[in-house]
Amino acid sequence: MECRCAEVCADGGLPVRSYQITVNPLWQTGTINKKNKGANQQVLDKLKVERERGITVKAQTASMIHQFEGKQHLLNLIDTPGHVDFAWEVSRSLAACEGALLLVDATQGIQAQSISVFHVARERGLKIIPVLNKIDLPAAQPEIIAAQMESTFGLDPADIIQISAKTGQGVETVLKAIVDRIPPPVGDTSSPLKALLFDSLYDRYRGVISLVNIKDGVLRKGDKIVSCHTGKKYEVTDLGIMHPEEEPTASLRPGQVGYIACNMKESSEAHIGDTLHRVGQPVKPMPGFKPAKAMVYAGIYPMDSNDFHKLEESIKRLTLTDRSVEVTRESSTALGQGCRLGFLGTLHMDVFRQRLEDEYDANVIITAPTVPYKVVYKHKTVIVSNPTDFPDVSDFGDKVKEVQEPIVKASIIVPQKYLGEIMDLCFAYRGTALAHRYLDTTGDTSSRAIITCQMPLAEIVTEFFDLLKSRSSGFASFDYEDAGYERSDMQKMVFLLNGKPVDALALVVHRSNDTTVARQWVQKLHKVIPRQLFEVPIQAVIGHRVLARKTLSALRADVTAGLYGGHYERKLKHLENQKEGKRQMKRIGSVELSQEAFFDLLRTKKVE
Repeated sequence: MECRCAEVCADGGLPVRSYQITVNPLWQTGTINKKNKGANQQVLDKLKVERERGITVKAQTASMIHQFEGKQHLLNLIDTPGHVDFAWEVSRSLAACEGALLLVDATQGIQAQSISVFHVARERGLKIIPVLNKIDLPAAQPEIIAAQMESTFGLDPADIIQISAKTGQGVETVLKAIVDRIPPPVGDTSSPLKALLFDSLYDRYRGVISLVNIKDGVLRKGDKIVSCHTGKKYEVTDLGIMHPEEEPTASLRPGQVGYIACNMKESSEAHIGDTLHRVGQPVKPMPGFKPAKAMVYAGIYPMDSNDFHKLEESIKRLTLTDRSVEVTRESSTALGQGCRLGFLGTLHMDVFRQRLEDEYDANVIITAPTVPYKVVYKHKTVIVSNPTDFPDVSDFGDKVKEVQEPIVKASIIVPQKYLGEIMDLCFAYRGTALAHRYLDTTGDTSSRAIITCQMPLAEIVTEFFDLLKSRSSGFASFDYEDAGYERSDMQKMVFLLNGKPVDALALVVHRSNDTTVARQWVQKLHKVIPRQLFEVPIQAVIGHRVLARKTLSALRADVTAGLYGGHYERKLKHLENQKEGKRQMKRIGSVELSQEAFFDLLRTKKVE
């Protein structure tokens, strides 16, 4: 039985039909029951967040046996996410594959994410099979999109397979192409065992479950194996393939992708990219993976400070299935003890929060997302991801030489009629080095253009993506990659309540936009802070400069209600006494933002 391993690299933002191309081969090969064909069973969407949002956030593995020309072929399929925030999932999965299916929508054309995934697959030397989906729809333009693929990727139009995942048309041709075009693994069963650990998950009864790709040798139940990374030894208690659920087998052979359970208890022991070998038969470790680089940071705190240890344990368990998240402890005077997490993007952050709530019943507050800044002092350079640690304006000149902010190279694919509006949006969000070219030459308004520019990462993590979709009526696709750091005029903004700073609300803003941001946040604070018995000034401050202020009026009792008649000075005397009391309370009183107020303030990305 020959074995092939392929990955489905689907365009981001096309959840339903892209999902059908991964499920249809499972129907064709009899891996899952055809009885309910046509129903959206979501076989590979195992997470609640995936089923609710209709997106793939976690790569899933499925093995199937395909009968072709009198032979049985074992095909290992890995379904990967399409959104840029989960690019590390795609990169890891590609290391376990010999080929990739590049899936493009025949109605919408090439997406920005497809271009970056294509180059990653080509760099790894994988055989790429281009597939054009949704050809059954009236709006499909297979000839035009095929020409786009030829000009963008340099692919031969004759190699592009046209299919409809909904009706099943052409799916058999895809299975045939996997067998014909993707070479079988070159591993040797007689060589010492060498397995690549490319993913993991946690089972409360069996501990850490590792997903591995066997490169050489044979792995059997009861074998004793060693991790090249930690040097720890384990005994394999269970192994098998994902079919698409776990199905135990007697062994795993070269080219197969499967799962193993080996009494691994600590999540830190399952190192992604690790090489496993048999005890007493050492092998040369494989290169592994380049660690994911966090692009966005946010603080996460429990609603009840007594739940911190439970939250920390939940984060540890969840990061076992998502190794791209960076975790460090931090504390805040307003929110108590919590963790500082690094994510690959704002969608990644939002999905992680929802998974904490869905899978671990956590009730959390997440602070506003920030990016890591590089602060250059006279004798050292420090990376600052928490606005509280950012230097004050008074430190510049004497201690701080300059501040650098992260820059990304952005790619936006958009229909021609929205081109001018999207370029204006890029300029408004400090985009530079704008350039564009057309992907096809039809000349009408439906032809598509790709815009490339450099943008500060801090601008992208706000409402940029929402505005991009809004202004393009949902047709624009967006992708970005790290482009290093660049000197910038960034400042720390602090919010004062009754003259006292609130550390959890500190922001890092660009000088060109500081007044607008200050007014927006002061307005929001004025809405969420409950009124006190004394007047509370709310101020946004940079250094000694107050950029915005609103005053929260005091709660007042009607001290003259019991006075009937008499001289008006009697009423004035009571009112003056009340004013004096309010002044004393303001001098010694303090305003504490409740966690409910923080949650109300931070639960929306956009400040109104």
